Amino acid sequence: MSEEIAVVGSQTFTTGFRLAGVRRFEEVDPAADSATLDAAVEDVLAAESVGIVIMYDGDLDRLSRAVREQVETSVDPTVVTIGGGGGASGLRQNIKRAIGIDLMEEDT
Repeated sequence: MSEEIAVVGSQTFTTGFRLAGVRRFEEVDPAADSATLDAAVEDVLAAESVGIVIMYDGDLDRLSRAVREQVETSVDPTVVTIGGGGGASGLRQNIKRAIGIDLMEEDT
């Protein structure tokens, strides 16, 4: 069952989540190559216990094309990005992808 939250990112990014009680995290040095980040993301995406993956929005640009596509299309686990330029529209897209409908869609 997918109940666990995982965080992927730098030590600075993951620290707040660890203090909040998140136990699954993959620390990736910001200076590390994209292959290292790809491996960390693939690891949490493959874990059956993980239901939500949190990562820094800016790290999406560092992913290889194949892994980025996995992140953008993943429903279980759902990947939520924080920071950067995603803002409310990025969260809206994540919710829409996860549940299949746009909760904010207005009737015309």
